Amino acid sequence: MFFRRKKEPPKPPVPESPPPPPPGPAGTRSPSADSTAFLTGNDGLDRRTIEILLRGIAQVSESRDLEPLLIDIVDTSIEVTGAERGLLILHDDQRGLSVRVARARGKKPVDGQVRFSTSIVRRVLGDLEPVRAQVSSDSEALELGTSVYDLKLRAVMCVPLVANAGPEGQAERGVLYVDSKAATREYSQKDLSLFAALSQYIRIALQNARLHIDSVEKARLQQSLEIAGQIQRDLMAEQPRDVAGYDIHGWYKPAEGTTGDFYDFVKMRGGRHGVFVGDVSGHGIGPALIMAEAKSALRQGLKLLDDPAAIVRSVCEDLGPRMEDNLFLTLFVAVLAPDGSIKTLNAGHTPPLIWRAATKTVESIPGHAPALGFVDDFPYEDGPVHRLEPGDLLVMLTDGLVEARSIADPNVLFGEERMQECLARHAKGDDARSVVECVIAEILEFAGGKREDDMTLLVVRRTGT
Repeated sequence: MFFRRKKEPPKPPVPESPPPPPPGPAGTRSPSADSTAFLTGNDGLDRRTIEILLRGIAQVSESRDLEPLLIDIVDTSIEVTGAERGLLILHDDQRGLSVRVARARGKKPVDGQVRFSTSIVRRVLGDLEPVRAQVSSDSEALELGTSVYDLKLRAVMCVPLVANAGPEGQAERGVLYVDSKAATREYSQKDLSLFAALSQYIRIALQNARLHIDSVEKARLQQSLEIAGQIQRDLMAEQPRDVAGYDIHGWYKPAEGTTGDFYDFVKMRGGRHGVFVGDVSGHGIGPALIMAEAKSALRQGLKLLDDPAAIVRSVCEDLGPRMEDNLFLTLFVAVLAPDGSIKTLNAGHTPPLIWRAATKTVESIPGHAPALGFVDDFPYEDGPVHRLEPGDLLVMLTDGLVEARSIADPNVLFGEERMQECLARHAKGDDARSVVECVIAEILEFAGGKREDDMTLLVVRRTGT
């Protein structure tokens, strides 16, 4: 908006890791397993294990339906571990622990209330380390938690799931959990390693699901922006053809699907006409909504009042409190009288220009008040009254034009001085439209056709007839 506000020493070699310690007592953390720790040396058993893992990889790669995939992975976890139950438990900072999938042996859903060892689950979530617990007595069960004792569990395994963070920086957190009441079922380190490998498929599946949802939402958002952009184009003012004493032409191009720039013409009482140009900071739906409200309020105000300051004060009092802190609106309003006099108000907007036909010089109308959104109750007052003689031009624009970047050197902007020189070169055009077309062509050539911001240009020529 125009309203200006040594090179590191080599690291010592890492010593080889010591061999993993033997399994600890019931409820202790088990060491993380490497990628092949589940292999036993038994060709038949290992072949079946690898087939299970490969099947899991294929399912995760090909499936687009998350829920059946999660159920199948939990069922497989029960099958390969010999467990009686398998659970996929997710954690949310607001809702806490929630069971996403609960399955029983035989690929059956778990009926009724699903209880599990919350103490083990919370330990795994906190340490991000897998746990296998063997329970041989009631005292050991009580050490692990009342749920383990009440459910008469004799074996539990639990491994962490942490999916990669999404666009908002939030990661999916949870555990894959199996348990059994059978006293003869003992989980080995190889069982835990295979179980941990299976858990990675759920992590990948959850991540893929988020990416799919993100892509769908992105497509929906893009479609919404395109629809909103089309609505904006349909509502943009038509070029006026019946303004006595003036020839007016406007042009705009959004940087994205929607625009925060706007302009309009309003036929007023007493043969006067109101014109205004505005620019809402930012891009997207939010600025587009502010733009639509401001435009409507300005049109209504100009139909009732011949006082730009009073109109802008009213718009500011209405919109200001409802605008987010990072949004503001720059605005230039002019009331054209049949005799060529112009009442103006510049609220932080890119300075409009006046080209004088008699002297071939360019004047600037600087801002004399802040943009809307900075001070909700600012006492706006009219700026100086200007007068256009026959042949003179009033040129209103937004900062996307003066801030266009050079295709040859991105550090160079088109700038206000170059804009004045450009206007002086093309101001002799036959009509307002030809002036607009020539100025825009020069700016787009300077920028190589690129638009980093919305661009709007409105030219008013005093005809004197």
